[in-house]
Amino acid sequence: MAAANAPMTMKEALTLPSIGINPQFITFTHVTMESDKYICVRETSPQNSVVIIDMSMPMQPLRRPITADSALMNPNSRILALKAQVQGTTQDHLQIFNIEMKAKMKSYQMPEQIVFWKWITPKMLGLVTQTSVYHWLIEGESEPTKVFERTANLANNQIINYRCDPSEKWLVLIGIAPGSAERPQLVKGNMQLFSVEQKRSQALEAHAASFATYKVPGNEHPSILFSFASKSSNAGQVTSKMHVIELGAQPGKPSYTKKQADLFFPPDFADDFPVSMQISEKYGLIYVITKLGLLFVYDLETATAVYRNRISPDPIFLTAEASTVGGFYAVNRRGQVLLATVNEQTIVPFVSGQLNNLGLAVSLAKRGNLPGAEDLVVQRFQELFSQTKYKEAAELAAESPMGILRTADTVAKFQSVPVQAGQTPPLLQYFGTLLTRGKLNAYESLELSRLVVNQNKKNLLENWLAEDKLECSEELGDLVKTVDNDLALKIYIKARATPKVVAAFAERREFDKILIYSKQVGYTPDYLFLLQTILRADPQGAVNFALMMSQMEGGCPIDYNTITDLFLQRNLIREATAFLLDVLKPNLPEHGFLQTKVLEINLVTFPNVADAILANGMFSHYDRPRIGQLCEKAGLYLRALQHYTELPDIKRVIVNTHAIDPQALVEFFGTLSVEWALECMKDLLLVNLRGNLQIIVQTAKEYSEQLGVDKCIKLFEQFKSYEGLYFFLGAYLSSSEDPDIHFKYIEAAAKTGQIKEVERVTRESNFYDPEKAKNFLMEAKLPDARPLINVCDRFGFVPDLTHYLYTNNMLRYIEGYVQKVNPGNAPLVVGQLLDDECPEDFIKGLILSVRSLLPVEPLVEECEKRNRLRLLTQFLEHLVSEGSQDVHVHNALGKIIIDSGNNPEHFLTTNPYYDSRVVGKYCEKRDPTLAVVAYRRGQCDDELVNVTNKNSLFKLQARYVVERMDDDLWAKVLDPENEYRRQLIDQVVSTALPESKSPEQVSSAVKAFMTADLPHELIELLEKIVLQNSAFSGNFNLQNLLILTAIKADPSRVMDYINRLDNFDGPAVGVMAVEAQLYEEAFAIFKKFNLNVDAVNVLLDNIQSIDRAVEFAFRVEEDAVWSQVAKAQLREGLVSDAIESFIHADDATHFLEVIRASEDADVYHDLVRYLLMVRQKTKEPKVDSELIYAYAKIDRLGDIEEFILMPNVANLQNVGDRLFDEALYEAAKIIFAFISNWGKLACTLVMLNQFQGAVDAARKANSSKTWKFVCFACVDAEEFRLAQICGLNIIIQVDDLEEVCEYYQNRGCFNELISLMESGLGLERAHMGIFTELGVLYARYRAEKLMEHIKLFCTRLNIPKLIRACDEQQHWKELTYLYIQYDEFDNAATTIMNHSPEAWDHMQFKDVIVKVASVELYYRAVHFYLEEHPDVINDVLNVIALRVDHTRVVDIMRKAGHIRLIKPYMVAVQSNNVAAVNEALNEIYMEEEDYDRLRESIDLHDSFDQIGLAQKLEKHELLEMRRVAAYIYKKAGRWKQSIALSKKDNHYKDCMETCSQSGDHELSEELLIYFIEQGKKECFAACLFVCYDMIRPDVALELAWMNNIIDFALPYLLQFIREYTGKVDELIKDKIEAQNEVKAKQKEEKELVAQQNMYAQLLPALPAPPGMGGYAPPPMPPMPPMGGMGMPPMPPFGIPQMGPSY
Repeated sequence: MAAANAPMTMKEALTLPSIGINPQFITFTHVTMESDKYICVRETSPQNSVVIIDMSMPMQPLRRPITADSALMNPNSRILALKAQVQGTTQDHLQIFNIEMKAKMKSYQMPEQIVFWKWITPKMLGLVTQTSVYHWLIEGESEPTKVFERTANLANNQIINYRCDPSEKWLVLIGIAPGSAERPQLVKGNMQLFSVEQKRSQALEAHAASFATYKVPGNEHPSILFSFASKSSNAGQVTSKMHVIELGAQPGKPSYTKKQADLFFPPDFADDFPVSMQISEKYGLIYVITKLGLLFVYDLETATAVYRNRISPDPIFLTAEASTVGGFYAVNRRGQVLLATVNEQTIVPFVSGQLNNLGLAVSLAKRGNLPGAEDLVVQRFQELFSQTKYKEAAELAAESPMGILRTADTVAKFQSVPVQAGQTPPLLQYFGTLLTRGKLNAYESLELSRLVVNQNKKNLLENWLAEDKLECSEELGDLVKTVDNDLALKIYIKARATPKVVAAFAERREFDKILIYSKQVGYTPDYLFLLQTILRADPQGAVNFALMMSQMEGGCPIDYNTITDLFLQRNLIREATAFLLDVLKPNLPEHGFLQTKVLEINLVTFPNVADAILANGMFSHYDRPRIGQLCEKAGLYLRALQHYTELPDIKRVIVNTHAIDPQALVEFFGTLSVEWALECMKDLLLVNLRGNLQIIVQTAKEYSEQLGVDKCIKLFEQFKSYEGLYFFLGAYLSSSEDPDIHFKYIEAAAKTGQIKEVERVTRESNFYDPEKAKNFLMEAKLPDARPLINVCDRFGFVPDLTHYLYTNNMLRYIEGYVQKVNPGNAPLVVGQLLDDECPEDFIKGLILSVRSLLPVEPLVEECEKRNRLRLLTQFLEHLVSEGSQDVHVHNALGKIIIDSGNNPEHFLTTNPYYDSRVVGKYCEKRDPTLAVVAYRRGQCDDELVNVTNKNSLFKLQARYVVERMDDDLWAKVLDPENEYRRQLIDQVVSTALPESKSPEQVSSAVKAFMTADLPHELIELLEKIVLQNSAFSGNFNLQNLLILTAIKADPSRVMDYINRLDNFDGPAVGVMAVEAQLYEEAFAIFKKFNLNVDAVNVLLDNIQSIDRAVEFAFRVEEDAVWSQVAKAQLREGLVSDAIESFIHADDATHFLEVIRASEDADVYHDLVRYLLMVRQKTKEPKVDSELIYAYAKIDRLGDIEEFILMPNVANLQNVGDRLFDEALYEAAKIIFAFISNWGKLACTLVMLNQFQGAVDAARKANSSKTWKFVCFACVDAEEFRLAQICGLNIIIQVDDLEEVCEYYQNRGCFNELISLMESGLGLERAHMGIFTELGVLYARYRAEKLMEHIKLFCTRLNIPKLIRACDEQQHWKELTYLYIQYDEFDNAATTIMNHSPEAWDHMQFKDVIVKVASVELYYRAVHFYLEEHPDVINDVLNVIALRVDHTRVVDIMRKAGHIRLIKPYMVAVQSNNVAAVNEALNEIYMEEEDYDRLRESIDLHDSFDQIGLAQKLEKHELLEMRRVAAYIYKKAGRWKQSIALSKKDNHYKDCMETCSQSGDHELSEELLIYFIEQGKKECFAACLFVCYDMIRPDVALELAWMNNIIDFALPYLLQFIREYTGKVDELIKDKIEAQNEVKAKQKEEKELVAQQNMYAQLLPALPAPPGMGGYAPPPMPPMPPMGGMGMPPMPPFGIPQMGPSY
């Protein structure tokens, strides 16, 4: 069936790969489509992401990096649900996101794993686990709620769908499972139907199901229908059914009768099964979609089969309802998103014609409002009407498709039926049926309302309008207006009768609603009239109305100034102000005039209002100088200042400080420039210094940054206003860091007597110049010295302060400073007093008054500098007596004792408080030994070493260092850079260590010698201690140290020490000896301590003597020793010897190394012995496997068979593979046969050329890989019978088919390959690839069979692939057929035209050319037919007439010189009025002298060069042709040429008609003159009437009178006089009415003028709008009486009665 006539249309809406989706993710688990709005794809590489495809803009996918196991888009909104498994658990984490708001809505961690989930409604998710089903609402905070348990029939099923009905009372869960044993290929479908109200489930067998609502006739409530499809196998019989049942039938109501229908699967789809079902509520159709792409369409009401076809060559795994178009979307494995919809133009004709089911066709047409059943419906309606079945006829008319019977004729038919007594009138039956079925159209609504209005039943109209049963129209509103204005207004609004609505609102005085409504509907009323009308009655309402107009889109329809003047004319200043303030809020430059106006009127009348307006700052574009002047006059000085721009004006106003708010004045200064501001400040100070000082100070404070602090200071200094300077700088001081400002403030405060402030600033400020401040304060000599004390104390001028106070006899302040202010500076005070030669008594008293608060160290330093330290003796002793532990006190006391020589050693050894470094340093020049005593007491290492080195006290130094036991000290004295190191070492060895009895001191010294790298000195020291019978001779550590030191410093002594010493760490020393490469010494140590393994390792690894090691192993006979020897032999490649040694050691731990080495050395006999020993120790698969391999290598196949029959742990599979890889096929055959690895066995038998056995083994393996290996080997061996057996098992796999074909063809086995493919056609699992490849083979090698094959198996071919093959092999006829089948009509047409000898068939080409998409092919077809088949070119052109450019076709034929050839075509398309077609046909008609056709063409089609054609025709010898030329000139408006040509041929009637149509007076009058000259009086009379409107009466009378033919002009004159008398009567009547109206307007205007106030009279007068007073037009002068040409004057009113003589 042609696709254009099919009842269903398929369209590719999208391909997922085209928008970047990887084909590997186009699967059921990765792609979801919950509705026709969104597709969601989950990708896992190259990164985890979710792709959201909006079907309204599919080429703009939204990709987000999200990791999830599943993703679902909400059916209606941009809400995304995500599911991911929690790692390490079987729980799933659920999240719901709002993509538009970028926010997470809900999340929940499900305790069970979810196996399937789906949006069952836009607000609810259905969650299916292994055992239960849950529902989760996305609104609120609710958690998933368990709904029901899964039934047993769904156990171990893959859930593929879950749905609910629209009422959410019925639920269905669908799953699939592997087929039965008798037919495993047929997937089994199971279903669970659950009733929410009854809480009950029912298990059913079905693959797909869906819910629908259906209204059963006689039942006002819709029924819930449930449809499901199943395909099952029972006893080898396959049953495919589709069922439709009603759920929850309503008792006592008509119910839906259960229906069922068969699903007819073609033989090629025997194992196919339904995967989805969608129901179109729009058309009442059921769509059943199968996995392999079949579509079944059934009628929902009757379950009648409507259509079946394959819609996809690839498997379909996902579908979604497309509710808006009544179809569905389907997604296949190729990534195509297919949209299936009903072909509205063909489905009804298809059902009525192809299916011959008229009832179903009519039902579909009525249900879906579809075309195609009009004749049937009309015929049925007439039958019912003739049978007086008016009710049935009314129902049919109400449900008629596309409303074909809902017309005025139908209403008239019902109206024409006489009403029977006691019965309802048929017309009311008709209207009642329409009301129950839906909404009435405009005509029906009007007729029904007319009946209701006549019966005065207005309430019925109100009810019907509320229920939206009537279609509103202006006529209906006019009808209802006679009974109810409000109801009529509602109807006008619904009918969008805008003028009527505005008129109704105006009548109701609801003017605000007029604006709202006009904006909604885009209507423009007379706003000025409306505003003036409201203004008379409600001024405030007028303001609101004006504001509403100002907010209209597109701007206010009336100028703001006009509106304002309307208010002002009535002295409504407040209202005008309110209006202007609102509309001028945007503050636009173009509103400057209005801003000025509103301020002017308020400054004159209400200054306070103007002040408030200016205070808000909402205007900025008014006339500022003008407003400034008005403000000054009104006493608003601040506003005047804000508006003046000239300095003199500002100075004049600003001095009125008494009337200006000080704070506002300060703020005004901020708006001035710096220069102007300073000038104004000077003026204010000049006018009233004391009164304006506060304002000036405040201004200076506020704008100090702008004005400049320096300028402000100069201003105050200029007027010598220290008070102003004090207050100004006081505010600025805290934020300034300028030293000069701080100093000036101190100066101003001092001069104004603010001593406390001076004291505070000197104490707190950190920014004044201390030197400058000190000098100023000393010069000022303030009575209070505290400011000076603050400065000097803070900035280190204490000596100067002390000198100043002492010289000015202010001793009280000195004591107060030392005692209370800063006792810490007392040493400086004491020092200055000493310099000033103050009496010692005062100084001592001052010191004792401070006591412990006095810092001792600086005091001592000050006294020590002046050599007056003894002055402090009493003070220090007093402190010690008080228990002072201050180090400085004791240091000073110590210095005094040392200088006095009063037993200093006792003080140095007994006093715990002095500083050893300080006192020791003090003693160095006086007595070094005292310094050593002080330094030893304080452990002052560096100082002690320095003083002993300087004074050669090395013995004291050596004793101190040994006793100290400090590593850092040892490192320092033993440093090679120390020039005194040798002297110290001698004293340590000779004196210090021999005197010591402490092991710790000895150990520390030895360690220090080692750290200092003095090995020879250390050996000397240790020999003296260890070998000479000292107290430390048997010390373990010292013996170790002696040997280790010898190893490093003198290896020749090591062997002697080993023999002489016994108490040392043998293993550790041995290791050190090995590291020092003293291998014989190390061997001796290990041997001495019986460490045989270490000893043999030295022989093997270091001495590298395997022979000595073997000898040593025989001597000690230890397994561990033999193991080490074996490993060494193995490393050296002595594999056999190593195996013997391993056997001696009974060591099986290194079998992997032994196996590897034996294989490299090829000593499999020895390896067998070793492995047999190892098997006794351990059970390792590696050992047993290697033993089998070793048997195989030495060809002991019998041992292999015996071994594998015994218990073993060998990995026989790996061993077999290894044997196979190394070509040990006999051994491999034994292994593979034993483990039943038929695949490998088959390959092994192939290698042994045992092909029959290989085929038998391959049959048992039943593996594609094995079949291919055996097949290819048989082909190579030319065993084609066996190869075909194998091939039949390969080609059923799509992925392997191409490889088999290529293998055969590469070896030239074409016939064998074709035979194989032909045999494969009969296979049960034969697929598209087999049919396609066979077609390709036919195309290449057996062309004669190709066409038959294509026609037989067209639906099972991969057409694109076969198209390429046919193109390569140049099979044009077959190629054309394939293009047509594949709907590639462009390529088909091109192929036919390029290869016409083989491919062209006229009927076929006509079918193809109308379906091509490329427009250029149409014109190429024209060229093609012109060149090859001109006899049928018109036939082709008629077919493509609707698609071609007719101008281009004519040009092609004109250039070819065969324009006459397509005359039939041009006649057929001339109705399009194309210039090229018209001109071509006109030329043909002119050549054929067919003037009738030519005139008809000119009349009907005006698109051509009219003047050019007329010029050609006017010279034609045929009279009728010249008439046509005149006719053309007339149509073109060339009246003179047309008349001249008609005159020339004496066609006077044509002349008169042309003149009449021209509308030209001159042409008509010239024609009259021409007729008089020619003596054509009758023509003259006729022309007067034909050209009546074009002829002036005076001209006609003059010509008639002068030529004595007045009788011929008299009828014209009578007609003219009658016409003009009627016009005069109308003018007189209009004049009287206009005069009355003018008088009324003048009266109204006088009343309005009387109300205007004085201000309104200043405004320019406005033009009066329509209907209002204003300037009236001047009265029209009276019409002069008409006369002349012998006519009497007309009476003023009426015309004289015409006599009977006329």
